[in-house]
Amino acid sequence: MKLSGAKILLKSLKKMGVNVLFGYPGGQVLPIYDALYDEEGLEHILTAHEQGATHAADGYARATGKVGVVLVTSGPGATNTVTGIATAFRDSVPLVVITGQVPKSLIGKAAFQEVDILGITTPITKERFIVNDVKELPSIVEKAFYIASEGRKGPVVIDIPKDIQVSEMEVDSIIYGERKNQGKNSFVDDKCMENINKAVELINNCERPLIYAGGGIISGDASKELLEFSEKIKSPVTCSLMALGGFPGEHENFTGMIGMHGTRCSNFAATKSDLLIAIGARFSDRVTSKTEGFAPGAKIIHIDIDQMEIGKNVRVDVPLKGDVKEILTLLNKRVQEKSSNNWNSRIQECKENYPLKYEKANALCGQFVIEKLYEITKGDCIITTEVGQNQIWAAQYFKYSTPRTLITSGGLGTMGFGLGAAIGASFGGTGKKVINVAGDGSFKMNSTELVTLAKYKVPMVQLVLNNSCLGMVRQWQEMFYNGHYSHTLFDEDIDFAKLGQVYKIKGITITKEEEVEDALRYALGLNEPVIIDCKISRGEKVFPMVAPGANIDDMIFE
Repeated sequence: MKLSGAKILLKSLKKMGVNVLFGYPGGQVLPIYDALYDEEGLEHILTAHEQGATHAADGYARATGKVGVVLVTSGPGATNTVTGIATAFRDSVPLVVITGQVPKSLIGKAAFQEVDILGITTPITKERFIVNDVKELPSIVEKAFYIASEGRKGPVVIDIPKDIQVSEMEVDSIIYGERKNQGKNSFVDDKCMENINKAVELINNCERPLIYAGGGIISGDASKELLEFSEKIKSPVTCSLMALGGFPGEHENFTGMIGMHGTRCSNFAATKSDLLIAIGARFSDRVTSKTEGFAPGAKIIHIDIDQMEIGKNVRVDVPLKGDVKEILTLLNKRVQEKSSNNWNSRIQECKENYPLKYEKANALCGQFVIEKLYEITKGDCIITTEVGQNQIWAAQYFKYSTPRTLITSGGLGTMGFGLGAAIGASFGGTGKKVINVAGDGSFKMNSTELVTLAKYKVPMVQLVLNNSCLGMVRQWQEMFYNGHYSHTLFDEDIDFAKLGQVYKIKGITITKEEEVEDALRYALGLNEPVIIDCKISRGEKVFPMVAPGANIDDMIFE
């Protein structure tokens, strides 16, 4: 039996375990969408924009651990995915982005809606493919999924010319056979095995250890091993933004987030430690600030699956390249069980004396809304965020104890990410309520995806922490640019609750603390989308904060 390239693509996706994809149709993918018309077992989610589709696939991948799939047309359809692809690339999220392309005979001739999407995405993908023969299609799909989920995860682009989509070939076991194992990361580098003994010796002999966990803990499914490791060596644990949820937020060993907006205790621990054990982390500038002042008295063990990250930003004494889950398993078998010492007492004292806090203003504060959200949900939900003050408050004042419950753009810092990501996470089948925490600036960037919420009746909550400004930029302008609020204040006073009602989405406006709990409980109890427009204080700031160029223990608190 012969099948078209379009049908072969869909069969290949199903073989790879795909049951949901996100996209937007157009001329150069019409054969694929025609094939989707009667293809069972594949749910296609139509978004309002290709960027929204890419963020949705990203959110789906982060919530489930599966590969997210995007389907868009050529030209502007393809270029609209670029920010979403870059977001996924920077945060090591596995995506397969399928783009239509003009027929092979027109490539390079400036045909209508032709663009070199492979060239454009070269710096922000793990790999790119163009399908030149329909017979290559099944193997290319399989390779794409393997590459996306193997080693350090990331996005892959498959560009399919329209004539390939209508070409036919005889089907065989490559379509209907058993799926091969994809993206198995259970390996440890040979050099790593030699260094394990060095790491064990440092761990056994240190007095002031600190475990610094990065996003690799979550993508590597190593949270259980991390908990065992911390408890065995009696080490405090700090997390980067991307690692929140990878270690229990209420655990006595947890010191909170580290870095520019980290806790005083986490930054103190890094500065005073004699051994820093970095796991699946990349020592970004938002964590280390001035690298010369980061963990100055500590030996550093760096565990990472990507050799390029080890020693890239800071000196490393013992590099351990390999799968974080497997390396932690090896370490847990070899390190000595330790007893609590004066270091642990100092950490607990620091946590008690310097908790996160904020001054309540006369107006509603974003921090209060996040605290109340945690109080009601007890963390049993998925939080997505936009970027800005909303993101940091959601990281600081909500306690994450389960992996894949915070979905946020850490590396690229993409405003407009959260709503699409929340839609994708909602289709992940996790059974958890999804709440997107946004600022009004970020929310306006991709609020067109409200139509997707309405179309599919996605049962999520959209929180808008509305301070009528670009809050984080305004904060920097006030603190470092003489209060010159250049183009950051919004005077239009948009009613986001009414905006939701335009899409037949329930909308609530709150302005006082006493209104917050009832609004949240009502919204969380509904099986449909809800927007809560929280009118918060414009002058509220994110603290603590490390100023640019300062050491991470030189923190600003007010």
